[in-house]
Amino acid sequence: MSDWLTARENDTQACVLVTVALVEGSGPREAGAKMRVSLDGQIDTIGGGHLELRAVEIAKTMLVTGDTQARFERFALGPSLGQCCGGVVYLAFEPVDARLAAVLHALRERRQQDSWRVTALDGEPVSALFDAAGSLIAGTAAQAPDTFSRERGTHVAQDGKGRRWLVDPCLAPRAHLTLFGAGHVGAAIVRALAHLPCNVTWVDEREDMFPAQLPDNVRIAATDTPEEFVAMAPPGGSYLVMTHSHALDQRLTQAIMERMDAGWFGLIGSQTKRKQFEHRLQARGVPDERIAAMVCPIGMPGIRNKAPAVIAASVACQLLMVWEEAAAEALAAPLRLVPASAPPRRKKRAAIHPL
Repeated sequence: MSDWLTARENDTQACVLVTVALVEGSGPREAGAKMRVSLDGQIDTIGGGHLELRAVEIAKTMLVTGDTQARFERFALGPSLGQCCGGVVYLAFEPVDARLAAVLHALRERRQQDSWRVTALDGEPVSALFDAAGSLIAGTAAQAPDTFSRERGTHVAQDGKGRRWLVDPCLAPRAHLTLFGAGHVGAAIVRALAHLPCNVTWVDEREDMFPAQLPDNVRIAATDTPEEFVAMAPPGGSYLVMTHSHALDQRLTQAIMERMDAGWFGLIGSQTKRKQFEHRLQARGVPDERIAAMVCPIGMPGIRNKAPAVIAASVACQLLMVWEEAAAEALAAPLRLVPASAPPRRKKRAAIHPL
């Protein structure tokens, strides 16, 4: 999650949560992007430019006037806003009252679990948070839509009475990287991934190699048996091997190859190192298709600079491409919302707002 949810200022300042609810055509940010606006400034961004300036003005006006009603505004990204994206962006403005603050607090505690936030854009303020099973976690589910489409991500739904609802999936990071090696390149990669939507398990035998301060999305493992962390990674997890020892690289590579549910695997090294490892893996009976999936050398094609920061930037781009493709394939089926401690309501499907 980003600073719009986790920044300490969020707990002490009156603010408005601004969410990109829908994008038609081209826009500066995707649906689901957020920022929190207080009279003192803003945290995070919905894309910058005149759209953001106008959104900040609206949010601050709501704070000054004490407006407690959510707003849903349409912005054409044309001459009137001085932007040439050519698309249309719909923004939801939610004053962070006690109801929404409780929902956001629960969401912050659930950053490593999937959650679905549902907010009324019309009528009486309603804000609720559901888990992946459809159980109510925080807020109230009174009159909330029975179903919504997961495939659409953040979107606006409309119930049978014409009331509009912001449906905002707040999903735990799907991407997990097990990084073996705490040398210069490994440390640079950790820094490059610090603010990206992923979790990193950083493994090395040498405890003194790890920095004192770590990003929030990184967990370290100082161990004499790093191979164990190959098996501990989640199914489909990514691996990067760049230890101080070629012999250890070989053992880790063998262990990764033995996991049939392993995801993307990168091995630092040259084409010569790749050929050596290919021969050793073939001699151990590893199937050719598994060997072919091994990425070595690592990094984006065309980037030849071997400075740690350059390698890290290149590998981060490579991983983002892998993770975004995997995320697109992993979208689940529609989820039925069932409030906790309440009987199921009559089954119906909320109509998607035709914006």
